[in-house]
Amino acid sequence: MFYRATTFLLLAAGLLIFAGQASALEQGDKLIRFGVATVQPNDDSDPDIVSVEAGTQAFINGVYMLRKNIGVELLASLPFKHDIELKSDGSQVGEVQHLPPTLSLQYYFTPDSNIRPYVGAGLNYTLFFSEDTSGALAGTDLSLDNSFGLAAQLGVDVDINDKWFVNADVRYINIETTADTAVGEIDVDINPWVFSLGVGLSF
Repeated sequence: MFYRATTFLLLAAGLLIFAGQASALEQGDKLIRFGVATVQPNDDSDPDIVSVEAGTQAFINGVYMLRKNIGVELLASLPFKHDIELKSDGSQVGEVQHLPPTLSLQYYFTPDSNIRPYVGAGLNYTLFFSEDTSGALAGTDLSLDNSFGLAAQLGVDVDINDKWFVNADVRYINIETTADTAVGEIDVDINPWVFSLGVGLSF
């Protein structure tokens, strides 16, 4: 986890060398960002027998600026796929896919600058599907309940020119679910960190 976070921060810092002409944000502006995101679960289970592995996928989000420095963002992505492993020996016992649409209110600290850090907070609804079992649970049923929780983010946009920019973003999402398995119900707190890098367009 520390290695991934450090790598992400170094890549984000490297984006600053691309800073170009500033594109000041205004009320009514629209931003579209797209790129690659990694969901890194900070998971725990009760009983403590399984873990959820990381998944990487393409993302897209859209922002509408309600004010010069306040925007509302909707995050979407292609389905993330995660392996489920036994903590005792690391063997895979299943896999699941999920979609994590998240609606956030954002605050931009320097809307007139070519480097625009922001923070955000909002609500996430995670839909689980395509559950499958393998290994010790092969041939049994697996079902995960959908999850509703809070989300927080910290990110930065760095202008390339007056339309295009690069983006780095990190989120923490509260995802708690119950897995129905052949060995009974398992409460799983996934609570992932989500690291993303991408490009964006303002119009």
